[in-house]
Amino acid sequence: MSRTLGTAFLNHQVEQLEKSVTRGPPEPIKSSLVRLRTLAPLLTEPYNEALHLSNNVRLTAETAQRLSGRMSLLDEEMRRVTEATERVGQVLELKSCLTQLQSCILSQDWESATRHYSRAMSLPSHVINGAFAESVIPTSEHPLPPAQALQTAREQLLKTFQRHFEQASQSRDATATSRFFKLFPVIDCQAEGLQAYSSFVVKLIRVQPMVFDQTTSSHYFVAALTALFESIAMIVDQHQSVVEKYYGPGRMLVVLKSLLGECDCVVEEFIQGWKSNRYIKQKLADVSRSPLSTLNTSSQKQAFHQVSVEDEVIDPREIDKASTEIAGMAGRWSLFRRFLIEQLTDNSAIDEDRDEISVKTQSQVTSDGTEVIQATASDGIFNDLLTSSYIPLEIWYTRFAIHRAHQLSSTGVPPFPAGTTTPDDTFYILKVVFLRLLSTGSLGTIKRTTELLKDIIDRDYISAIKMKLDDVSRKAGTTVNGIRGDKTDREFRHSYATLLNDIDVSSLHVDRLTRDLLQDPTTLNSFLVSEKDTLKSTISGLDALTPKLRSSLRAGVEQLFNQFVRPKLRTLIPDVYKDMSYVLDDDGYTEAHDQDTVKKRFIRLWEGLTDGYKELLTDNNYRMLFGLALDVVLPVWERYVMTLRYSELGAICFDRDLRSVVAYLSSQSIFGDVREKFTRLQQISILLNLDSDESVEGFYNGSGILWAMSIQDSKNVVGLKLA
Repeated sequence: MSRTLGTAFLNHQVEQLEKSVTRGPPEPIKSSLVRLRTLAPLLTEPYNEALHLSNNVRLTAETAQRLSGRMSLLDEEMRRVTEATERVGQVLELKSCLTQLQSCILSQDWESATRHYSRAMSLPSHVINGAFAESVIPTSEHPLPPAQALQTAREQLLKTFQRHFEQASQSRDATATSRFFKLFPVIDCQAEGLQAYSSFVVKLIRVQPMVFDQTTSSHYFVAALTALFESIAMIVDQHQSVVEKYYGPGRMLVVLKSLLGECDCVVEEFIQGWKSNRYIKQKLADVSRSPLSTLNTSSQKQAFHQVSVEDEVIDPREIDKASTEIAGMAGRWSLFRRFLIEQLTDNSAIDEDRDEISVKTQSQVTSDGTEVIQATASDGIFNDLLTSSYIPLEIWYTRFAIHRAHQLSSTGVPPFPAGTTTPDDTFYILKVVFLRLLSTGSLGTIKRTTELLKDIIDRDYISAIKMKLDDVSRKAGTTVNGIRGDKTDREFRHSYATLLNDIDVSSLHVDRLTRDLLQDPTTLNSFLVSEKDTLKSTISGLDALTPKLRSSLRAGVEQLFNQFVRPKLRTLIPDVYKDMSYVLDDDGYTEAHDQDTVKKRFIRLWEGLTDGYKELLTDNNYRMLFGLALDVVLPVWERYVMTLRYSELGAICFDRDLRSVVAYLSSQSIFGDVREKFTRLQQISILLNLDSDESVEGFYNGSGILWAMSIQDSKNVVGLKLA
């Protein structure tokens, strides 16, 4: 029947096709229809097979759907059975834990009790608080519901642990203390455990009330604070790993707060006792009344004269001791503070296998630790001590020391150059002061005090030397009947050169002081990594004093030159060339060559002008004076040689004279190239010795010389030669 239906379907399709193409060409269509009919028997069998397969698949799918529904019902029943079994097992586990917990409490097996409590609390809360557990677990002996029974056991264990921990800490039983300290977090009592532990460690650092007397050693307070901070540091170092192992990262902060709280009390008592014992209030009052505390440039001389009277009132040695003690105590606190911050940072180091949440947690621990330390009363006490006591005392002491360095100044022992003890004494004190300042470890104090010290050096030291220079210059300008003796002139020059040398040496001392402070290993190691760049920048700021010293030095050398040397240079070149002519024949050239008059005159006159300066001045000062002299002489020399006439042999003689003078001057100064200053004169000599048949313009443009004169000036020089 299926075969018949297939054939009928195909015939029907063929008939429909025939009707649709009746309007086309008959022969091709008929031929195609015949071929199509031959395919019908071949397609009938595959069609029937496909239809049969479809029926089979449909029946199988219906069967599978019925099985799937029944399997889903079975799975749901299995899930419920499994859940019920698991719930029963958890309830049995909870009941077992509660039973064993009560048993261990009765037998005082605290470690086992905490384990059973922890096992019970690890079960889901819906199991502990569920109706099933509340109905099957309570007994006549233990009628409480599971949740309430666990809470009661927890409170009982907590009280027991607190009692035993207190007894162990009082008897200093380290084993028992450690034993019960580890049990608190197991019963979820971290806060209570840390509180008990904090109370215990605070007792370890608590000291007896101190009794101060007037004979207390100058090192007593620093040593006592050092012992206090070291005891806390040892507790943190030794116990932090244990606390964070059992209580979690950052839990040491709770203990640290208690330790720092006790530390604040001790520090406050220490500082109050120190102030009273050292009469700090009286010292600050004396210093505040001192003229040196409000010293300015206009009242500097008057204040310096008053300081000698103050010596009977203020003992600088006591001020120095007090400043040293403050710096020592503040330095111990800064070192302690740095240790705590770095300890928290080191212990919060993050391993590569920790997740992002752990990274954030450890970062927060370090930040919180820094804030806790900065918020302590001790930090405020030491900052206030540095601001209100250290800075005023240190500033007064520095100004007093600089004044004394000026007052007790003495000239150095020959050999020359001349100088005084003022720079060495002053910068020795400054180095002591800066090292003491850096030892405080307070970056804010260092920045403020450094700015004040820079201002002191500028006003009390540099300005004082400039005032002395002005006094010498003013006295040197005073003459009797317009005449000043050679002896007086030498004395003024010596005094002036001595002060200039002091300024030059001072600039070297500034550079050395800055370099020594930056290269001192103990300087940078006393500060946090985040503070080191700012510290280096602050210390490097001392270099700002060097330009001021160089400027004062330059002005002083110019003043010395203008007052003592320049007047004598006006006639130097005319005297050298007096009765000299460069219009020479053979005999005249030979005579000039043999006598070498120009060189001899120049050396005699030059040495007369600069006599003693090379020995008196430092190398740098003499180089400046030497350069100023040449700057004045050379323009005069250039103008003078342009007034002379030259024969061919005379031009050669002029070149030889010029070279000999340059060689002599070069031997007098080892600084720089003197020949560079003679560039124009040397080019004049070259042009004077130019062949008469050679074009000036051609030589000027094609010689490759970097000319210091114009083409017109060159033509004027060549025009000086006799035809």
